[in-house]
Amino acid sequence: MAIDALNAICPYYTMYPLDFPLRVLTEYGTEGDWVIDPFCGRGTTNFAARLRKMPSVGVDSSPVAAALAQAKLASAKPGRILASAKAILNGAKEPASVPTGEFWRLAFHEHTLVQLCQLREALLADCSSHTRILLRAIVLGALHGPRPKGTPSYFSNQSPRTFAPKPNYAVKFWTARDMHPVNVDVLSIIKTRAERYLREPPPDVDGKVLLGDSRVADTFNDLPKARFVVTSPPYFGMRTYLPDQWLRLWFLGGPDYVEYGQPEGQLQHSGADHFAAEMRRVWKNVANHTTSDAQLVIRYGGIHDRDAVPMDVLGKSLADSGWTMTSAMAVPDSSPARRQVVQFGANPKKAITEYDVYCHHA
Repeated sequence: MAIDALNAICPYYTMYPLDFPLRVLTEYGTEGDWVIDPFCGRGTTNFAARLRKMPSVGVDSSPVAAALAQAKLASAKPGRILASAKAILNGAKEPASVPTGEFWRLAFHEHTLVQLCQLREALLADCSSHTRILLRAIVLGALHGPRPKGTPSYFSNQSPRTFAPKPNYAVKFWTARDMHPVNVDVLSIIKTRAERYLREPPPDVDGKVLLGDSRVADTFNDLPKARFVVTSPPYFGMRTYLPDQWLRLWFLGGPDYVEYGQPEGQLQHSGADHFAAEMRRVWKNVANHTTSDAQLVIRYGGIHDRDAVPMDVLGKSLADSGWTMTSAMAVPDSSPARRQVVQFGANPKKAITEYDVYCHHA
């Protein structure tokens, strides 16, 4: 099992490949250099820093992202993960709350849902240890996904892996195909995944992941000055991060239904200029918490339903931010067959070119 297996503990629709931050940190960094990712998502930059024995800080306003990124810095033996899950399920009473309704009846077998609620309540009460942080991420990764022909590897009825099924569509899909949830072996799935992701542990490295808003200067208080900022901020117009993860948000204490709208703490997408100004606040904050020779490296692109040119938006965000752009390199397009939207049956437009942008202190 590869040492980088832990990075795949939970699929995430907006993830970027590990080789991006790993290449930057390998080419320019030194063991012991601190790294910041103010939009850490599922913690890919933090994990790359761990592989390079570089301590790191990650910040994200999504509870799902923060929970997954925290797992990328945790260490525990697979047996301890399984023992923790067994202890929770063997000692748990009936859960205080179990979601009801047609979606939940068709999404999970009744017994599976009760066990998920028992794990949820226990991890909400205490998720301070590395063992529980990793158990939580394993459950999040297995919460929903496709049903294989063989042994189940996800807890749900047929679903996407990376984003949660929307209730109305899912109910119609399952009903039309007479698909019913299977009573899966929850502990067996946890055991298999723990062994897959944790058999060859990466090195132990200092670091932390914060659930917070990178636009707020106090978020970075009392943190060591970093030599690298490697990140990929939200693309202008992408504002469904939380609704798309509503099932995982539920497991983390959120409601048992989809909440739309723009939650507090998220970048606002009301206009390109305002969006750039919001990002500028983040660049200023990390400029104040980096060394004089620090590099800021940004992967950035765009989506089709916004007229703004992505590099124009990014360029405006860097103006008077404490950083100067030194170079921008186009990222080769992924093979169309490997794009996730194709895997889910969609016929996507040609991807908008992404760029790796390098900056130094102004």
